[in-house]
Amino acid sequence: MESPDIKAIVVTPVKDAIENTLETIRAVRASNTRVKHIIYNDFSSAATKEILEQQKVPFGYELIHLEDLTNHPSPNYRRVLQEAQKRALANNLPLIIVESDVIVKADTIELLLDFYRQHTKAGLIGAVTVDEYGQINFPYLRFKDQYVGTGSIETKKSLSFCCTLISLEFLRRYDFIHLNESKDWFDTFISYQATDMGLKNYLLYNVPVWHKPHGSRPWKQLKYTNPVKYYLLKFLKRRDKI
Repeated sequence: MESPDIKAIVVTPVKDAIENTLETIRAVRASNTRVKHIIYNDFSSAATKEILEQQKVPFGYELIHLEDLTNHPSPNYRRVLQEAQKRALANNLPLIIVESDVIVKADTIELLLDFYRQHTKAGLIGAVTVDEYGQINFPYLRFKDQYVGTGSIETKKSLSFCCTLISLEFLRRYDFIHLNESKDWFDTFISYQATDMGLKNYLLYNVPVWHKPHGSRPWKQLKYTNPVKYYLLKFLKRRDKI
C-alpha cells in the first residue's frame, strides 16, 4: 500500500517527445496534492529511455519500461490501463491519466479529486483542454457549444484521456483485461462503458489544462495538415485504431 498521504495514482504513457514529457512530469511534481506518479515508457528511443532513467530520482516518479513486460509494438495503451488499474485497486485510489502532451496546474489534481468526492456516481471526470491562450482546443472542440463558463457538465459524449480521472467505482466494476486487443486507443470505449453501467461522466470547464495535441505522436498532426496522407498511413499501417 502507498502512504496515506498519496491521494491518487497518476499515470503518463510516454513515447519520445522528451521535452514535452519532462514538462508534464515537472507540472505533476509541482501539484498541491501528493500523488504516486508512474511513467510508462512505450518503446521510446534509447536516448529518451536514458533521460527518463536519469530523471526518475530527482522528479520522484516510478518508471516502467513496457519492453520489459511485452513485445507488442507501440502503442500499448491497453497494457498501461491494465497495469494502472491493478495499482489503483491495490491501493484503493482513483486513477488519473495525464498524457505527455498535457501541462496541469498546481491545483488541477486537487480540483479533480474534490469534484470526485462530491459525485459518488462518477465514472470519468475530464479536465477541459485549452491552448496556450486559454481557448478550448482539441479534443474538446465539440464541447464548445455546451460551454458553461466556470462550471461543469454531465455528458454522454466520449471524454478524452488527456487529463481524466477514472473512479474507483468504475475500476472495480469493469476489468480492463476485457479491452479489445485489436484497438490502440480506449477513451471512447471506456467513456461509453461507464455510462452503460449507470455511472456519470463529467467535463470540468473550471479545470483547464494546457494541451499540445499529439505532442508524443507527431505523425498524427497530418490529420490537420495533410489528411489524405494521414488516412493513407492509418489504413496501410493500421494505425490509430479506436
